[in-house]
Amino acid sequence: MKKILTIMLASAALLILISESAFAIPAFARKYGFNCNMCHVAFPKLNDFGQRFRDNGYQIPGQAGLEQTVFETAIPIALRTTAGHSLYNSTDGTTSAFHLYGLDVLAAGVLHKNISFFFVYTPRIDDPAADYTGPGSGNNPSQLGAIESANVVFSNLVPDKLNLRIGRFEPAYQLLSSKRLYYVQQSFEIYGFAGSKNHFDFSANQIGIEATGRFPRGLKYAVGLVNGSGADPKNNTFKDVYVVLSETFGKGEGQSAGQRVGVFGYSGRQPTTSGTFVSPNGDTNGGQNRGFYRVGGDLSLNWKTLNLQAMAFRAVDDSAFNVVQSSSDYTFYGGVVQIDWAGLPNNRLVTSAMYNWVRPPSNDDARRIDSYSALGRSYLGSWQAVNVALHGEYTHRAGGGASGLKDNLFTVLLDFDF
Repeated sequence: MKKILTIMLASAALLILISESAFAIPAFARKYGFNCNMCHVAFPKLNDFGQRFRDNGYQIPGQAGLEQTVFETAIPIALRTTAGHSLYNSTDGTTSAFHLYGLDVLAAGVLHKNISFFFVYTPRIDDPAADYTGPGSGNNPSQLGAIESANVVFSNLVPDKLNLRIGRFEPAYQLLSSKRLYYVQQSFEIYGFAGSKNHFDFSANQIGIEATGRFPRGLKYAVGLVNGSGADPKNNTFKDVYVVLSETFGKGEGQSAGQRVGVFGYSGRQPTTSGTFVSPNGDTNGGQNRGFYRVGGDLSLNWKTLNLQAMAFRAVDDSAFNVVQSSSDYTFYGGVVQIDWAGLPNNRLVTSAMYNWVRPPSNDDARRIDSYSALGRSYLGSWQAVNVALHGEYTHRAGGGASGLKDNLFTVLLDFDF
């Protein structure tokens, strides 16, 4: 433990001292000639302008119809990858190595007035490994090839009040985005947690349709109809639905200014038996469907460059998904509290602390989680492109049950976005 703390302190000092130049400009910054901080507090976290830009179909608010389309500009492609060293320690021992932590290929832009698209592909990586669990090969790659996002946005069908996003997308019920975290190795624990037989993944991008809009005085809504199975083929004929409401007080979107509160509800169904046939598209007609739901909320509070975000939700899975005690529903809850601070010109230094918790039913206490994380990021680059980050991150996780598993993960890496 002392060794880990020593490395953390040394890395924190290094983050403060280093400042060099680099020459990579992300896709939207190239198009508009903006500094990356026009849309980001510091990549990948959006600021208020960046949130409005995204909500408006990647069009500058008020500029609909005046934007250059992707047919009039350079191909709007960006890449992001990370490379570094990780040290993992648990009750079973310690290991460390250098790694690449995946690759994202992103494209987005305007196709026509109020019609835009967003696309993210994560190519398959066999070797070198994408994470600290070791190299993958053959049928066990470290990063599976996947189309993480592929959607078209029809903006301003009713000005400000109705936009449609169709395809695969990050759903609005993720009031705290799991895709735009500063953290590379640690995400929101509650997002990936589900009942003992329920395969629903709250963090997964969904396939379907989502309507969003905003009203005066900071009120926003989202309503979605999705498969609920992520990118997997649909395994029953039901669709999942969700509703999101949020209110921002003061000027801003609650990302870097203003104070935001939000609530959401999600209702879904999954089959407990396999289907009798498979369609040409891979879908099955699974039977004996049982329901589950998630209800919760979030808040985002800002003061200067300090941002406090918190999110919690309660989840109930039908008793058919409960292998621990089949006579009752599987009910659990959890959440996260995260504090971010940005400093130095162009927000070139970011620090963050995060606490995650998950509370399963008492008869499944071995799955309880308490997780504590902290990071520091120093951004390098020219004025136009603050797009390379030296990143140090540490997480301590503690589990429940008789084993009381405890582990530590420390990572130092370079995060490239160009």
